[in-house]
Amino acid sequence: DPDSEVVVFAKRTVKDLKLPPAFITQIAQSIQSQLTEFRSFEGQDMYTGEKIIPLKLDLRVNNTIIRDQFLWDINNFDSDPEEFARTFCRDLGIEDSEVGPAIAVAIREQLYEIAIQSVASARETRISKKGRRGADHITASKAGGTALDLMKLFGSKSSVLRKRKEWDLYEPIVDLLTNEEVDALDAREERNAR
Repeated sequence: DPDSEVVVFAKRTVKDLKLPPAFITQIAQSIQSQLTEFRSFEGQDMYTGEKIIPLKLDLRVNNTIIRDQFLWDINNFDSDPEEFARTFCRDLGIEDSEVGPAIAVAIREQLYEIAIQSVASARETRISKKGRRGADHITASKAGGTALDLMKLFGSKSSVLRKRKEWDLYEPIVDLLTNEEVDALDAREERNAR
């Protein structure tokens, strides 16, 4: 979208959230700085390494705890975190309307980190190829290393379908907490934070 849409979006956000008008400038500047950073990567090769990476969910939203891990194809641009989250909630019978968006945000945050690591990896590879800093070998990033480990596990021609003995490892866990359990968990987290 053109940059002029940024201010319009910021105004709508401020109106929807009933924030003071001073937030319009801050929101617009935040969006603009993120767009500038994104555009700085334009034209660069995105070395993503292997296509399939593990993503993990470990969330608490209101009274619902979600723990899951699954494989995600980062080179499949049709994969949609929001659709995944809706299907996940529907399949597991989660009725809290805040859980789906929280799952989608958690997925997008992990994909963003992987994209940043991939760009950094590509830059390091280009520097290495030009002979700068004398670096002949660049170690795999956290995401790349995990993807490589997965390729060792599954093999290059193997399917990503899991064996029956691995099903328990990838089974989603959803716990619904009582209000007392939530209060106890909040108190424990507050104690740990101090």
